[in-house]
Amino acid sequence: MNLIDCHTHTQFSVDSDADISEMIEKACLLGLAAYAVTDHCECNRWYSEDHYPDEDTYRYYDFGTDFENSVSAVTSLKEKYSGRFNLICGVEMGQATHDFDIAEKIVSDSRVDFVIGSMHQLPKTEDFAFIEYDKMSRQDIYGLAERYFLEINKLCKWGKFDVLGHLTYILRYINGTAGINLDINTFDEVIADSLKTLIEKGKGIEINTSGLRQKYGDVFPSLKYVKLFRELGGEILSIGSDAHTVADLGSGITEGAKVALEAGFKYLCYFKERKPNFLKI
Repeated sequence: MNLIDCHTHTQFSVDSDADISEMIEKACLLGLAAYAVTDHCECNRWYSEDHYPDEDTYRYYDFGTDFENSVSAVTSLKEKYSGRFNLICGVEMGQATHDFDIAEKIVSDSRVDFVIGSMHQLPKTEDFAFIEYDKMSRQDIYGLAERYFLEINKLCKWGKFDVLGHLTYILRYINGTAGINLDINTFDEVIADSLKTLIEKGKGIEINTSGLRQKYGDVFPSLKYVKLFRELGGEILSIGSDAHTVADLGSGITEGAKVALEAGFKYLCYFKERKPNFLKI
């Protein structure tokens, strides 16, 4: 198989200490056909803390600084590895719908090859990673999930990223970490509308393989939704480990590629200069 890993984090992400040079060397060792560094940049925390006096959730800030540090480092390393390795300068852009002005700033940066659009947090709500789901009623959990998929739909309607990151991200924490069985079939209509919108805008989705090494035990999204995306006419499919450590880089990529094949895809996609490049699996 021709394999890629286009969702990874390094020392420039708030939740990773992975040395960027070690990550690139690992990607080279794995023989990846394309490798993207996509450090976190949360649009709703671009500035320092004093810019957000009314916010009392997700106490991390200055993602604008993180973005600049990551993009500058990868841009320099692209020159170093030019002709030897297919290194991609990317970003995982979180919560574009919370601050479209910042999102526009990110997607207009000419140094960036690839933008993942993700949703880690809802307005005036804690980051999904830190919510105490065991203290919530089942009705409230389903209400939270509905808000999530509606916000994803809003993100897709804006659609100025390249691929939608981990569509079913909330299941990592609700079904996985908390062990609560959330059946998202209830939201199939809005999910299908989001996928149709992405297709109309010439955008893609990713198979995020992080769930395979976590308690959840599956990719995000599952085969069902990857297959639906293909059946609706989707062509752009990326794949990423969501690695935050050198050890996890490339983890589950082979399994993810098999999901792509089972869903009817023959090609994976990576981006250079914001343009899709198709690679036969």
